[in-house]
Amino acid sequence: MEHILVVTLIIGGTAFLSLPLGTYMAWAMDPGSTSPRGTRFTTLFERVGGAGATAGQSWQRYLATLLVFNVVMFSVSFAILTLQQHLPLNPDSKGALDPTLIFNTAASFTTNTNLQHYSGEVTMSYLSQLAALMWLQFVSAATGIAALAALARGIAGRETIGNFLIDVQRASFLVLLPLALLVAPAMVLLGVPMTLQGAVQATTLDGAVQTISRGPVAAFMTIKQLGTNGGGFFGPNATHPLENPSFWTNALAMIAIILVPMACVWMFGRIIGRMRHATVVFAVMTLFLLVKIGAAVTFESAPTAALTDLPVAESSNLEGKELRFGATTGPLWAVLTTSTSNGSVGAMHDSLNPLTGLVPMAGMWLNATFGGVGVGMINMFLYIIVAVFVAGMMVGRTPEYLGHRIEAKEMRLAVLALFAHAFLILGGTALFAATPWGQSAVQDAGAHGFSEILYEFSSAGANNGSGFEGLGDGSWAFNIATGIVMLLGRFLPIILPIAIVGSLMAKRRAVESCGTLGVEDTTFGSMLAITVVIFGALTFLPAAALGPIAEHVSLP
Repeated sequence: MEHILVVTLIIGGTAFLSLPLGTYMAWAMDPGSTSPRGTRFTTLFERVGGAGATAGQSWQRYLATLLVFNVVMFSVSFAILTLQQHLPLNPDSKGALDPTLIFNTAASFTTNTNLQHYSGEVTMSYLSQLAALMWLQFVSAATGIAALAALARGIAGRETIGNFLIDVQRASFLVLLPLALLVAPAMVLLGVPMTLQGAVQATTLDGAVQTISRGPVAAFMTIKQLGTNGGGFFGPNATHPLENPSFWTNALAMIAIILVPMACVWMFGRIIGRMRHATVVFAVMTLFLLVKIGAAVTFESAPTAALTDLPVAESSNLEGKELRFGATTGPLWAVLTTSTSNGSVGAMHDSLNPLTGLVPMAGMWLNATFGGVGVGMINMFLYIIVAVFVAGMMVGRTPEYLGHRIEAKEMRLAVLALFAHAFLILGGTALFAATPWGQSAVQDAGAHGFSEILYEFSSAGANNGSGFEGLGDGSWAFNIATGIVMLLGRFLPIILPIAIVGSLMAKRRAVESCGTLGVEDTTFGSMLAITVVIFGALTFLPAAALGPIAEHVSLP
């Protein structure tokens, strides 16, 4: 009963909130199609953006602007991290960082991944945390929302897909910042620290002196959740008592993880004017999410092999869990954070039972169960294209999606995007599993060690950022390899879908008739779900068999 109540509160409550938020996001990102009053912000954003923000852009120019903006993001954060020891807001005198770690961290936060090969409170100054990393958590998330809005305009048949400089400001100042201003004060009231003062020296009951790190934690934690970023202010992330001090901060954090990704589906439906289609997509995503939650909670209710022959051997697996919040929230958080490319952790994933550990990996492999803000729906768009094409071929009709003909060019781009995701994960895993770069870094030999490497590259390739841990991932090899994977894993799934939309926009749009494949019924929803399973899940089945599944069958 406890499991059902917790899941209902988090998932049901968030789904309820996501619908009005999606309506608001459609107004914020595409004001002309919902309310002329929203266009008054456009004038202000055009002044800020300058000459390049005054007209609509072609899909090629939109992507070029997006990429240049992200290069600037990377360069600014790289410079701040490189010079942090010479810059202000460094009360604890944090020193210089390793160059490969700087590259990895700048790539990680630029790509909305937030994979961390460091411990935040030990390594980063307050300026690095705020001006480099937290700033990137806003603008990288805004990039994803902007890309989805552009894609939706193209599908809706607009003349242009918009202007990136306008869209990124809309997403930052009209969506993410207002949400953060609502959630951050709540986090402070619930006990999360918010200060620019340095660490506190405390004397314990035994007379020992203890250094307690603190800082602007509430602001950092808020956008890490709302923007599906996931980077923790502290090394243990949301398992740290100052980053997640109570049941209510725990619940609010989980709601924040999935709120905007859910709302992005409704925003997409509003912009294209097909809310019934958005409802079908939302239902498919929710089905996958609930299946994963049910599997994770069930698998984690089994005892852990680490407690064999101990008096508590028959209890559920409580190793690595935050016992204050109950046994359910650990696996629930693990599913939410990997379904949405968030990457924050509420339990140690390395301590999960083998089959439980497979569930968050599957979330990153599919990368479309709501997914990251904006990009999750873009990833699902790839599966929609494949599903429409296959369904059209099955019934002997020209495949069409909302009046757009899906032909060989669009299919090549969609398959390339899905293949690139698999190649980045499996290629990186194979390289490091077969060389000393990865073999010397694993904590455990055998299948679990392979799972640690597989999880690391799954997290990097899916722009998730969570870690299995137990892996020495701070080496130059992991820093460079995962940095490259994060960059490619971020921008290829944005470039290729928008190129698909650009191709569709260049064609004459067909008039939908009774013979057109419907995308607003359960038949299409079933086809879409099957496509996700076949093209997404089964691609990674051999790797799963070598890792979590092999570890499970080897247990006594």
